[in-house]
Amino acid sequence: MNRLELADKIAAEHELSRAQAARIIKTITDSIVTTVKKGGTVGIVGFGTFRQVSRVARKGRNPATGDAVKIPARKLPKFVAGTAFKDAVDPKAAARRKA
Repeated sequence: MNRLELADKIAAEHELSRAQAARIIKTITDSIVTTVKKGGTVGIVGFGTFRQVSRVARKGRNPATGDAVKIPARKLPKFVAGTAFKDAVDPKAAARRKA
């Protein structure tokens, strides 16, 4: 499912136009990106958590030449799926957790 298909689904279920639904999706995604970019965390209960993680600088190798290269430190977004989301995708996961 892409952004337009999601907007169509939201529009149909909530009696909105596709444009209104698309603006809602844009507001949500922009808010998540802005918060995570500032180092904050966005948690949506039952869905998951978005946060920023830092990768330290390290040494690597150029696979073509074998030369050592420096890989700079960087910040990346990370999403951790919530328990309810995991259980919806894999119903057996809940049973394994209870065992």
